[in-house]
Amino acid sequence: MIRVREAIIVEGKYDKIKLSSILDGIILETHGFRIFKDKEQMQLIRKLAATRGLLVLTDSDSAGFVIRNYLAGSIPPEQIRHAYIPVLLGKEKRKEKPSKEGRLGVEGMPEELILQALRRAGVKTEECPKETPLKEDPKEKPITKLDLFQWGLSGGPESGKRRLRFLKQLELPEYVSANALVQILNTMFTRSEVEKEIARLQEEKV
Repeated sequence: MIRVREAIIVEGKYDKIKLSSILDGIILETHGFRIFKDKEQMQLIRKLAATRGLLVLTDSDSAGFVIRNYLAGSIPPEQIRHAYIPVLLGKEKRKEKPSKEGRLGVEGMPEELILQALRRAGVKTEECPKETPLKEDPKEKPITKLDLFQWGLSGGPESGKRRLRFLKQLELPEYVSANALVQILNTMFTRSEVEKEIARLQEEKV
């Protein structure tokens, strides 16, 4: 498992699944061209770019470059890196037919070629155990899934609604999952800041 500091941007869920088996870090999907209209998602991406830096890893087809160029025009150049996978013809195993341009996307790319693309982009990587927390500040205890459960943000009958309210309070996209929320909170906030927001949530409870 390789740790990457930057938040990684990919196009879809299968790209994210592929990278999650290789990398330890924050991986966000653009959901294809939905990124063009999703203001909340772009707000989150801008926050992560400012705090951690951004790494764009889209497919090598024309659609991938449209998304890449859009992000490049939306993020300050000093906060963004671009990693390019090579052009390989073929199709992913889950698909019946090749893509329109007949090229393998990130999900179908061999692991070594993905890591090679990261190195060429100048991304600093390091070996780490899969269970190593992403939290970098040793002064604060990292947020865990257990914390989310205790705060009523996961695992309970009303946790979905409560998490939506919490995400709105933090100006985060509503479709952020509990697992992704743990990573984002550990990246963008200190534990004490999160606890203050939880207290606010309790005060505003209807």
